[in-house]
Amino acid sequence: MILYPAIDLKDGQAVRLIKGDMSKSTVFNDSPASQARAFVDAGCEWLHLVDLNGAFAGEPVNGAAVEAILAATDVPAQLGGGIRDMATIERWIERGIARVILGTVAVENPDLVRQAARAFPGKVAVGIDARDGRVATKGWAQETDVMVTDLARSFEDAGVAAIIYTDINRDGAMQGPNVAATAALANAVDIPVIASGGVSSMADLEALRDCGAPLNGAISGRALYDGAIDLGAALALLKG
Repeated sequence: MILYPAIDLKDGQAVRLIKGDMSKSTVFNDSPASQARAFVDAGCEWLHLVDLNGAFAGEPVNGAAVEAILAATDVPAQLGGGIRDMATIERWIERGIARVILGTVAVENPDLVRQAARAFPGKVAVGIDARDGRVATKGWAQETDVMVTDLARSFEDAGVAAIIYTDINRDGAMQGPNVAATAALANAVDIPVIASGGVSSMADLEALRDCGAPLNGAISGRALYDGAIDLGAALALLKG
């Protein structure tokens, strides 16, 4: 399992939200590039970046911060938030993003996901964010009637590199991930699944590792900033 440290970008800073509420943000670092460098120096092999402003605006907003992170680090990074057309996908991949995460468009324009996955093999992931099993879009502000598993299965033949599954009610709340729902999704599809939302302790990482499903990895943010998870120890746990 891969541990993906999360850097959520809001107004050019590294922040964490609680349950996706933009009004409840905590700034953890004024320099996202410095934060990324610290994660890499501790041994992480991937970075998970989210343009929070972009998720609401529907277009990239924190591009300068993302580019600074790419310039400061030498590990692959995946990026989500406001990526909703092929031109933006192409631009980020050209600038060095290893994997773009398509969330809202996966619901609203699934053909774009398929087109992008064909054009950029291994570089397109689908972000599925959900409350109570139903997918939410537009920075989690809009809920749909689409079920998580149904959306994931619809991309089985699309060549998608990964599904990043976030339980919104757990995100940033330090209450633990929804292990059962994550495992059920991973067992329901052949696409690699990455767990996100609520990963707040070593015990959570152990639970995901041992959940009975072949998870690709887990994303953690606030717990790494708060020190609830030691990044070096976590990387050793998941490699072991």
